Amino acid sequence: MIGRNMIKMLLTGLLVTLTLPVLLLPGQALAGEAPYEGYTWNQSGNEVRSINGYLYDSSIDPTGTDMGSFKNPESLFISDDDSLYVVDTGNSRIVHMDKDGRLLNLIGDAEGSGKLQEPKGVFVKEDGTVYVADTKNARIAIFDKNGKFVKEFLKPDSPLLGANFSYSPSKLVVDKRDYMYVVSDGNTQGLLQIDSGGKFKGFYGANHVGFSWTRLLIKLVATKEQQNQLATVKPSEFSNVDLDEEGFIYSTTLGEEYNQIKRLSPVGVDTLNIGKRWYGDYYSEGPFSMASFMGISIDKNGFITALDLQSSKVFQYDKLGNLLFSFGGIGDQNGLFVTPSAVDQTADGLIYVVDKGRGRIDRFRTTPFADLVHQASLLYVDGSYDEAQSLWQEVLRLNANYDMAYQAIGKALYKAEQYKESMSYFKLSNSKADYSSAFREYRKLFIREHFTYFFAGGIGLFLVLLWSAPRLYRRFHAWLYRGNKAVLDPAKGEIG
Repeated sequence: MIGRNMIKMLLTGLLVTLTLPVLLLPGQALAGEAPYEGYTWNQSGNEVRSINGYLYDSSIDPTGTDMGSFKNPESLFISDDDSLYVVDTGNSRIVHMDKDGRLLNLIGDAEGSGKLQEPKGVFVKEDGTVYVADTKNARIAIFDKNGKFVKEFLKPDSPLLGANFSYSPSKLVVDKRDYMYVVSDGNTQGLLQIDSGGKFKGFYGANHVGFSWTRLLIKLVATKEQQNQLATVKPSEFSNVDLDEEGFIYSTTLGEEYNQIKRLSPVGVDTLNIGKRWYGDYYSEGPFSMASFMGISIDKNGFITALDLQSSKVFQYDKLGNLLFSFGGIGDQNGLFVTPSAVDQTADGLIYVVDKGRGRIDRFRTTPFADLVHQASLLYVDGSYDEAQSLWQEVLRLNANYDMAYQAIGKALYKAEQYKESMSYFKLSNSKADYSSAFREYRKLFIREHFTYFFAGGIGLFLVLLWSAPRLYRRFHAWLYRGNKAVLDPAKGEIG
């Protein structure tokens, strides 16, 4: 007779066997806690289901507290100590709170020089100095770490700007030299670079009007007036900026079909995108077909987290621009957004999204799957393909649809000169360029390893030709001679 303990073990094993595939099914991990399904995009432009990387954790809503409700909050900055600086635009103030939403300070005076008017952006230096993009006052207002007003920078006086330039600062970052890089609403010439004394140094990282087949086709059938309008098409304007640990400035751009996210070098050149790269969803519903990124955050490890207003989704990329996760969407449920306006993250990986439409901040935590992918991705980006390979294998065990893992394992095999094996993984990830490189190396390796056979075969062929060439020549010559003789002999009636 089978004992009770044995029966219990068998039932437990059966339950785990039946449950585990459900728990690890791509797109349904902890589905009861998320009103969205995880997915990524493969290199063919197809949506691929994935395990969720982030789940809704909690919300910060000060309604009913001493600080009062948020009113159209536009932006958020999380400092090195993980405290939050919320740009409460409708209330014309900066709300300083800890990571759990407890009030630390209110920045912005009721009267005088420190009074803000509908600010839209904030940046905080390591020493606690607060720079505010005081939009309606057309200035950058600076406060000390205690929230006391220090000074202001009004519109720079420069002939490069011109008298008619509309200065409307909305977002900014400040580098180690105290140079300010300012987004000005409506400006399409680039970020304004302003030194520590408020002097305008020039436009930085300007976008360019790229070639468009759509514009070309329209121009072919357009009237002269319409063609003149097309000739005045301006570059897209920046919507937000962030600064990474290495001093690179990341920007988001509105109205672009591709390269909406850029990493700008010290001279303003995009170093993230080689050619054209699409960010966000490859398609969208509604009148617009391109992502409209409004927020961006770069963490200490270089992970890029960007907020798309069009889809109300958050997309996360590695340092090379490879999509890792996406979450969010439009809706009233926790985990979805009404009108998201900003995103930032703490050192421990929590992501905060400002939902202007609901006047609150939503907090998201990583899943174990995201922690695994992040660990593998860091090694991959650093070029430690061998160390990352076992982690990517575990990723594939949990989610066989994760294309990035196939490509990363292919890189590890390529580095180990296992070119034939790497070709299989590159094929699975549809990485055509990597597959071609592996094939070339495999071909060279195959020839090198079988050189003796090729050499011996070549020598053998040469000897055969050397031996048979005289015989073939004599036979050909004899045949040619007989043919010519028959043509030239009238006695045989061949001519005449």
